[in-house]
Amino acid sequence: MANHLDLEEQEQLDQLKHFWKQYGNAITGLLTAVLLAFAGWNGYQYWQQHQAKQAAALFDELERVSAQGDLALLERAFNDMKSAFPRTAYAHQGALMTARALHEGGKSEPARAALTWLAESPADQGYKAIGRLRLAALLAEAKSYDQALAQLSAPVPDGFAGLVADRRGDILALQGKPVEAKAAYAAAYKALGERDDYRRLVEIKLNALGVDPKTPSAAGDATAAAAAQGASK
Repeated sequence: MANHLDLEEQEQLDQLKHFWKQYGNAITGLLTAVLLAFAGWNGYQYWQQHQAKQAAALFDELERVSAQGDLALLERAFNDMKSAFPRTAYAHQGALMTARALHEGGKSEPARAALTWLAESPADQGYKAIGRLRLAALLAEAKSYDQALAQLSAPVPDGFAGLVADRRGDILALQGKPVEAKAAYAAAYKALGERDDYRRLVEIKLNALGVDPKTPSAAGDATAAAAAQGASK
């Protein structure tokens, strides 16, 4: 019986040797690839956490410098952030904060540059939309109306459609184009939900142009008038 068991064990061992000889390299390669992938994933997670901590620390520095009003140092700090951490939310928030501080400090050109970087960066689409809205406002303030409208022509998430249309209406009104402005405000009024407080502001703008958006045909009339005027040019 013992010899029979020894023979069975020897036969199983021979089969295992044969199997390992045939598939051993493939199994070893697969295990190595899995272990490397796991190590790489852990390394990437650590790198992301490390990047986030560094970006957060630099954003805190941006906030501190902005509060102090040191605009030269603020520009340098923001340049460091966008160079080192361009894809982080901290950099995108930093662009908005930097642009605001620079504009309030009378440095409109660097403010527009910060917003242009945000609008053209691989940022979250929401941040890009906010950047374009603010950049359009600064360009309109500088009377660069065509450039401002160009910023508003880029695709934006659905939640920003009403705000973009409202900003377009503001610029068209500044250009002395009341008919087109009415159409833009009407589009904004329609895009903003009934519970959106901002919709009331758009309604006031429409009222000032002689349009009551609560009248069922008002939005259609404004759009049709704008289209007719555009066709006549």
